[in-house]
Amino acid sequence: MDNLSDTLKKLKITAVDRTEDSLEGCLDCLLQALAQNNMETSEKIQGSGILQLFASLLIPQSSCTAKVANIIAEVAKNEFMRIPCVDAGLISPLVQLLNSKDQEVLLQTGRALGNICYDSHEGRSAVDQAGGAQIVIDHLRSLCSITDPANEKLLTVFCGMLMNYSNENDSLQAQLINMGVIPTLVKLLGIHCQNAALTEMCLVAFGNLAELESSKEQFASTNIAEELVKLFKKQIEHDKREMIFEVLAPLAENDAIKLQLVEAGLVECLLEIVQEKVDSEKEEDIAELKTASDLMVLLLLGDESMQKLFEGGKGNVFQRVLSWIPSNNHQLQLAGALAIANFARNDGNCIHMVDNGIVEKLMDLLDRHVEDGNVTVQHAALSALRNLAIPVVNKAKMLSAGVTEAVLKFLKSEMPPVQFKLLGTLRMLIDAQEAAEQLGKNVKLVERLVEWCEAKDHAGVMGESNRLLSALIRHSKSKDVIKTIVQSGGIKHLVTMATSEHVIMQNEALVALALIAALELGTAEKDLESAKLVQILHRLLADERSAPEIKYNSMVLICALMGSESLHKEVQDLAFLDVVSKLRSHENKSVAQQASLTEQRLTVES
Repeated sequence: MDNLSDTLKKLKITAVDRTEDSLEGCLDCLLQALAQNNMETSEKIQGSGILQLFASLLIPQSSCTAKVANIIAEVAKNEFMRIPCVDAGLISPLVQLLNSKDQEVLLQTGRALGNICYDSHEGRSAVDQAGGAQIVIDHLRSLCSITDPANEKLLTVFCGMLMNYSNENDSLQAQLINMGVIPTLVKLLGIHCQNAALTEMCLVAFGNLAELESSKEQFASTNIAEELVKLFKKQIEHDKREMIFEVLAPLAENDAIKLQLVEAGLVECLLEIVQEKVDSEKEEDIAELKTASDLMVLLLLGDESMQKLFEGGKGNVFQRVLSWIPSNNHQLQLAGALAIANFARNDGNCIHMVDNGIVEKLMDLLDRHVEDGNVTVQHAALSALRNLAIPVVNKAKMLSAGVTEAVLKFLKSEMPPVQFKLLGTLRMLIDAQEAAEQLGKNVKLVERLVEWCEAKDHAGVMGESNRLLSALIRHSKSKDVIKTIVQSGGIKHLVTMATSEHVIMQNEALVALALIAALELGTAEKDLESAKLVQILHRLLADERSAPEIKYNSMVLICALMGSESLHKEVQDLAFLDVVSKLRSHENKSVAQQASLTEQRLTVES
């Protein structure tokens, strides 16, 4: 270390004199000291004030320039040295050196800039102001096709520099994307796929850039899908495959890229991994099985990629995914059910799957998860059943297959995601009067619905419970169902639902309340009164923002309420005539006609 102090003193003198030989000796001595103890040597360099001198030594003509850049690269490995390097004014001369024709100078300069940028806002900012990124991208473009080892090393350093420059910084990543870095990196990957270090660097860069939404379109216009799948097929090591997965996952969020990945044969690779790893108990194999099956499900979220893999329900991929559902592996059961839910996104697919026995497979799966079951599997299987129940022709088939009974086993679930899907599935199934009546008389179900109508922490569950209550009345048109709902305390929730911010829910509530008033007014009278229904209807009619169908159904309901003495009195007290007579000139014909009828009814009854 004494020797180091001498070197630093000597360097100060020779840096001013510019005697190349003695300067070179000093620099070699510094590099040696850094190799032995980087941190301590860096501290000494910082303390000596020599950093400021380095700026004057970074000149293209000098034979020592590469060594000076190398020293800067070494000291900048230490976090505490990065800001001092910026403050010493080293960035501008380093960026100037990027125009050098000397390969060693370029290599050491790229290292120096990359290390200064690593996790350093100040470093990145200085390189940005000096315009360093554009020069590096231009180099990558012009050197892209040269495959000798020295050039590949330089390309790797430049990729690394750009990565450190933009890592976790959205605006700098966006800048690189605008400079056209993505097509260049994709081309690099294709040409240098034999070079492990460069390939790895490209993958990490892709992983960073792919998180940015604006990158997806650029990626979609390259052959990235083909290159990644080609690379994936060659990998045997878990770590390497994991790196590629980390790029594939964000890219596969884009529908155009989903289709490209399917066409490039990724699905076959994923199915192979699932088959290889399904029985393994090794931690890394379990993780890879999860990643592969999750990615498979993600690819099915694109309409075109999903339809391509469905192949009319005869495709190999669809058949393989079906075989996951009866598997004993929870991850595969989950992925299988989610995949079916994704395939079930159009009527044709849903009808084909129901006709070919998928419902029974899903019900068997649910049956295996009733007691202490896996919540994610329950949620996925219910999602699939809900989607399959959308086409009208499937409803009766699914009811006769016993889907409602299978779903009702999960009424006791305390998990909101499961409750939400359970409610959605039942609501999809009860278009038929018979099914609605059967479920609407099920006291346990109705009581649970009323309880969930108060689940303020879970808006989705609350909304679906209200909608199912209303649907039971609307589809059954049954006095017994209405009595069950009244006895369970459901009326107040339907009245509250009429004030929902969603017109569709308001409307469903008003139609259900009108049926209650027409069929069982005496039974529901007290509850309608205490829920302040009449005041709410007055508000809906007086509010200019209420949709035409809301005004129409509110007036229908007012007429139906006139059969109750106490509710009739409330209507009279609230001067409904004023509000209703104004609506006779409403632009919507149905509303105007209903206003005339309601006005007559109110006049006669008053």
